[in-house]
Parts: sequence; C-alpha cells; structure tokens
Amino acid sequence: MNVTDIKIEEFNYPLADGRIARYPLADRDSCKLLVRRPGGELEDHVFSEIPDLLPQSAMMIYNNTRVINARIRMVKSSGAAIEIFCLEPVAPHDYALSFAACGRCSWHCFVGNSKRWKSGDLAMPLRVGDEAVVLSARRVEKNDAGSVVEFSWTPEHLTFSQVIEAAGEIPIPPYLNRASERSDSMDYQTVFGRIEGSVAAPTAGLHFTPRVLGEIDARGISRREITLHVGAGTFQPVKSDTIGDHAMHSEFISVGKELIKELSESNRPVVAVGTTSVRTLESLYHFGCMAYCGMDIDEVPQWYPYDPSHPRLSTAEALNALCGYLESRGLERLVASTRIIIAPGYEFMVVRGIVTNFHQPQSTLLLLVSAFTGGDWRGMYDYAMEHDYRFLSYGDAQLLL
Repeated sequence: MNVTDIKIEEFNYPLADGRIARYPLADRDSCKLLVRRPGGELEDHVFSEIPDLLPQSAMMIYNNTRVINARIRMVKSSGAAIEIFCLEPVAPHDYALSFAACGRCSWHCFVGNSKRWKSGDLAMPLRVGDEAVVLSARRVEKNDAGSVVEFSWTPEHLTFSQVIEAAGEIPIPPYLNRASERSDSMDYQTVFGRIEGSVAAPTAGLHFTPRVLGEIDARGISRREITLHVGAGTFQPVKSDTIGDHAMHSEFISVGKELIKELSESNRPVVAVGTTSVRTLESLYHFGCMAYCGMDIDEVPQWYPYDPSHPRLSTAEALNALCGYLESRGLERLVASTRIIIAPGYEFMVVRGIVTNFHQPQSTLLLLVSAFTGGDWRGMYDYAMEHDYRFLSYGDAQLLL
C-alpha cells in the first residue's frame, strides 16, 4: 500500500476522558513506564528505573526547547477579550533574535475572538520586575493560516523574552480541558529545557529529573541535545480519511555540526527522548540525502522519505554529506525546518529507541509509534488501558526498543 493511502480510522482507539492525566504526579520520575522489547514483549516498570533499562552503550538525545508563555490575553477598550497565541516569529524571523529584540517584533499568531478585533491597537499594562510596561499589539496581516501581529512595548530597552514572560501564560494542551495554573509554569517544562521557542512541551522529557539524569551519566550513557521548537500543529488530529490529504505542520530545528559528525561515526544505539527528537534526528538523514543530490536543505518536505527519487544512502553517507554541506558554507549548526511525516512503511535510519508518552487517537504521533513498532501499537495501548496507565501530556511513559 502507498503510504498516502493509509486510513487514519485504523489508528483510532477509545480514550475515555478519565484516562487523560489532568496533572502530573508530584514526583516526575515516579510515573509508570511501559517497556517494549525488540521482540514485542511488554514489561511494567517505574520511570526512575530507566537508567538500567537503556542499552549500556546508548546515546540518549533529547530536545532542549523551552515552552514560552505563548498565550496572551488582551482586552479592547470596548471590553471584548482577545486572545493572541504566538506561533512563530516573523520579524526578526530567527527565534533567538526575536526573543532578544528590544521595543518591537512581529509573530505569526492565532487570534481568538478574531471578529471583535477588526482594527486598532490593543494595549496591556504589566510589570517586568520593578518596571511598569505597556505592551501593544497591532494586527498587520490576516489570512487562512492565522494573523501576523506586531508587538511593541515601552520601555524599549526590555527584550521580547522579558515582556512575553510577564504578559503571557503557558499554553497547556487543549485536551486537558482546564485553564493554565501557576503550577503549569514549572510542571510543563522539562528540566533540560533552555532554548525558548515551543508552544507545547516535548512531553516525554517531562519525566526526567536531575537524579535520573545523574544515574544515566553514571552508567556511561552519553547525553546529547538537539532543538525542535514544537508548534501548535502537534495537537491537531488527522481529520482527512487518508493521511495523504493531511498537511503536516512545519517545525524549526537546530542541530550542531559536531553532533551530526558524531552520529555519522558512532555505532552507539541512539535513544531519542520524545517524538520531537525522533523527527529531528530522522530529518538529519534526509537533509543529508538532499545535500547529496544538490537540493536546497531549508526544509524536509512532508513526503520526501517516500519519494521514488530518494537516493537511499546509508546513514553514514547521508550524515557525512550533511557535514560536508555545512563545512562548505562555514556553518557550525544546521538551522532549518522539517515537515517530515513518519508513518507505517517508514525506514528508521538514525533512531533505535524512543522514550515517549501515550498519544491521542488518530494523531501523527501515533502513526510514528506504529511505524517504529512495525504496526504493533494497538497491543501496547490495549495493555496500557488494562493496566491503568495514564494518557497524554501529563500521563505515563513508554520505552520502545
């Protein structure tokens, strides 16, 4: 079967509202961990045991992105409430430059109650430390994909990072069906999140604690970082009958050349923490194939992994080609985007293990899990249901080997 003909209804399962974890456990690493061995055997564990469950020679790679206070609630002079959800920077387009911007920047946003904001500026008084601040928002463009909102603020010496931290709130997933609370500002961040940009957490990383990371280090397992800024599209179920009609969202990635080179030379099994890390690492392989073919490598197209013209290089060949591309341009990092969709039939070229959560029915994340397990996702999910595992962002975890 052609991958585009896969019917999304085959990836549905009954997820009762009561199985969705509304809050995390008090101790992050005390959640359940369902381990799937290479032969398909399932084992019940506690997440704090993961250092002993990882392959001895593994390289564990996690996403160091940090969730921003992307949801800003403003009020018009008429009293109408307008919600602005920041998605990605427009000017400056670079994430780091946008967060460092002083006085003014613009972002692509979703706007709630959009019909009530036809023109004019919105203003919000707030405090950043000891300083009184006024944040203004003006919609400068509107299209089917959302709006471009220009933000400006005084005093102008403050950065957008400082302003949005004070003005916004953590955008917890809509399926939690509750408002953000003060505790989410800590609970919905990983302990290794440090690069601002995501509007959703790489939730598999939420289970890690400094103690668990220390035990992983003590076992001699390498830890490495990549960056993928998670977009709001991660929450979107596939609404078309077949996945071929689903438009995959684009997400920003950043990976150092040294790690790419290390991956090209290492025989260590790579264990990716979260589907965001999987998407990033597998995209490196395809960027290498694109570089080998002389293509632009600003973004991995959604269906490129399945394209008959794909050169099907070895992993080392592709990553070496990518390193060569970066070196020829004097670049120390790959900064690009990916739309890759990983579905049954996909051949994994970099990742050999995945730490992940239990995902929504009919989601692209469930397609990825099915691809990695050779289609054996339903047995795991049925087992998890029967053994009282907690689902979605604040729920329990899986280790797929």
